[in-house]
Amino acid sequence: MNLTVLIDDRDYLDNALVTEHGLSIFIEESGSRILFDTGQSNAFLENALKMGIDLSALDFIIFSHGHYDHIGGLSHLLRLYNESSTDKPTLIAHPSAFHSRRIGGFEEKGTLLRRKDLEEYFRMKLSKTSIWLTDKLVYLGEIERKNNFEAQNPFGRIIINGKEEDDYLFDDTALVYRSSEGLVIITGCSHSGICNIIEYAIKVCKDNRIRDVIGGFHLINPGKSYLNKVKETLKRLKPAVIHPCHCTDDNSIEAISEGANVKLTGVGLNLEYY
Repeated sequence: MNLTVLIDDRDYLDNALVTEHGLSIFIEESGSRILFDTGQSNAFLENALKMGIDLSALDFIIFSHGHYDHIGGLSHLLRLYNESSTDKPTLIAHPSAFHSRRIGGFEEKGTLLRRKDLEEYFRMKLSKTSIWLTDKLVYLGEIERKNNFEAQNPFGRIIINGKEEDDYLFDDTALVYRSSEGLVIITGCSHSGICNIIEYAIKVCKDNRIRDVIGGFHLINPGKSYLNKVKETLKRLKPAVIHPCHCTDDNSIEAISEGANVKLTGVGLNLEYY
């Protein structure tokens, strides 16, 4: 599997690519071309063009969850496919990913696009359950939340069937690649909890070896107790390496580095796994 970070909050080694608050990752695996999240603007398209990556011929588009900084670029991708004559890619997400969302007021924090708007351009597959994209790469679906410290509180509000309710981000999901050295877990924002995600990946893939975890860890000014529990869990799970990025602050990265081998991550990073 070959993986390239198209969007992140940070640049990788000052490579002059566009950064923004958000995430987008391009993946090639077993002949399939996969886009995981789209950031919040058209910046992922600009960066892909600069790196020679053609996003007009994708097999799968996967969304980690329905927040604007992960799904906002979809309108720009839609325009690209409106102008393209290529086959429709399959768009996979949790059924809640396209609901309207609000955080701290009335401003939309999700997407204005709905399923009916997208079906003309993409094959839609909204699923709570795991889907194998290739023999080695799986979309996890809704993450089991087993521990007593992650995903305990709502994050804004979500509107479902016209009713507004607390949003626990049940659509937050991840991808997992089964490499020869263990699991490579690719997260979006980890609202469901980075430890919950790793544990669920182990369950779905039936492999407790963790080769890498790359993506947002949702550790922004976390409490000391919470951060210690994450650090201790990572020590127990023993990932060979982790690449925290996006919604993970520097203090948290420094703290979890005590329990795991942390590597630099940012726009332009390219990784290969076998």
